[in-house]
Amino acid sequence: MQNFSSTVDLHTHSTASDGELTPVQLVAQAAEAGVSVLALTDHDSIEGLAAARITASELGVRLINGVELSSRWSSMDIHVVGLGVDVSDVRFRERLQSQMQRRQERAQLVAQRLEKLGFPGLFEKAAESAPQNIPARPHFADALVQAGVCKDRKQAFQRYLAQAKPAYVKTDWPELVEAVRWIREAGGVAVLAHPGRYKLTRTKLDRLVKTFSEAGGQALEVSVATYGPEMVKQIADLAEKYGLYASQGSDYHGPSMRWVQLGRMPALPGQCRPVAELLARKAQSKV
Repeated sequence: MQNFSSTVDLHTHSTASDGELTPVQLVAQAAEAGVSVLALTDHDSIEGLAAARITASELGVRLINGVELSSRWSSMDIHVVGLGVDVSDVRFRERLQSQMQRRQERAQLVAQRLEKLGFPGLFEKAAESAPQNIPARPHFADALVQAGVCKDRKQAFQRYLAQAKPAYVKTDWPELVEAVRWIREAGGVAVLAHPGRYKLTRTKLDRLVKTFSEAGGQALEVSVATYGPEMVKQIADLAEKYGLYASQGSDYHGPSMRWVQLGRMPALPGQCRPVAELLARKAQSKV
């Protein structure tokens, strides 16, 4: 089986969500890093794809339409990457807009909690650099740094924004099964994002993957930049058990996360069926 680990990156973020690089900058860096197949998978947004596609065409990078949907399962936030989605699908765009409305409501609640903690006016500051002026937690973290409250993003999360911290707000995302359906109905491939990061027992992780598979999910992210060999093997075994394809992605957000590099992740084990093969067949069938 071909090793895609240095040429294919199917999970990245730009300033269209919580990434640090513009879509144009992201594609340029990916090309420089030797990535030939790239998916831009911003959180609940496809707004960066048009600009990314122009640059990808200029630099000879194959860009795959992507998105990372937020969902809920067993009272947990679970992310589902959609690859090869039809960005012209009106219903899908409406569904993404509903996701952004949820984000707007959450951002307002975060700002209210920060104000009660003695930090007023942070919504406006955070919104300045946020896509569609809807700030996510990283934007609030940057606003806290700019206000001199925290020294960096990491400290802002540790003190205020991480789960169970005083400014954390849980969002009423759609159920996992629904997120998978949205992606499939938009012609995409549904991929369970970084399943090894959810801090689940082996039994509960197996149950998550089973639910995902039964909902119509098609692939697991087997190879992620932060995975060690044991985790790669565990997720690869689950993909094989449930007949799912294997995806890989750096989950790159920008240069400040120095330990994550575009196109740099563990190789997929030989037992895996790369999701890139499924995407190639789907693209061929449309010709």
